[in-house]
Amino acid sequence: MLELMYITNEPEVALIAEKYGVQRIWIDLEVLGKEERQKNMDCVKSKHSIDDIHIMAKVLKRAELMVRINPWNVGSKEEIEKVVAAGAQRIMLPMWKSNKEASDFLSAVNSRVSTTLLLETKEAVECIDDVLKNPLLDEIHIGLNDLHISYGLSFMFELLSNGTVEKLCNKFREKRIKYGFGGIAKIGEGLLPAEKIVMEHYRLGSTRAILSRSFCNRDKIKEISNFDKTFGENLARLRNYERSIDKNNLLAYEDNLENIRACVEQIVNNIEGKSEKCTGTA
Repeated sequence: MLELMYITNEPEVALIAEKYGVQRIWIDLEVLGKEERQKNMDCVKSKHSIDDIHIMAKVLKRAELMVRINPWNVGSKEEIEKVVAAGAQRIMLPMWKSNKEASDFLSAVNSRVSTTLLLETKEAVECIDDVLKNPLLDEIHIGLNDLHISYGLSFMFELLSNGTVEKLCNKFREKRIKYGFGGIAKIGEGLLPAEKIVMEHYRLGSTRAILSRSFCNRDKIKEISNFDKTFGENLARLRNYERSIDKNNLLAYEDNLENIRACVEQIVNNIEGKSEKCTGTA
């Protein structure tokens, strides 16, 4: 089944996610350039800190602690040292645009902890063949939100319907690099229904996904016991859906892809007005 990531700096919330089988808790330090890139979008703007890493490292029992640092800059090496010292088990580099930036990051970490390259720029796509030659590379995750902005697209899942994600996944698989893409809303919801996206993960051989804010929105569920109940129910629905997928039914995968393309086209056509939920079958 998919390895799942959840972003939080709340120990209580992290322990709930861990209890229900989430494999990776994510502390997010990225702030440089993010406000400008996503100023007109309904995106989470992190207020996490190095102190959160110290706290979370002491709390987690099974889940891996991952930290997203800032895009590569003159202070990156110092930031990496602080993050490693604080207890991170994996470091993610966002918004890299060249083989040199990716290589410098991997060299700075130097296999002391695991690494993930978050691919979310068209420049990263253009140099990916060189990046994949690096022996220090552990994992790549395709960030659909910023990548679709980089390409000037209207909707992030156009990257599924136009074949961009598939081409990248094929390259990763050939090099035997672990990979994932995007985020997942709770089953039955999402502008592009979550079921379709989950099935596309399986078709493309993706093994990792982020649980999006809408999967279980902490901002809307203040009472921790209610959050626990909702998170557990939503996670169970996701796992049950994964179990229902016929892994060997190639026709079902192709039908799902065609349905994704039709849904994405409908959504993009409506993007200037009020976007409508696509309700076609997965």
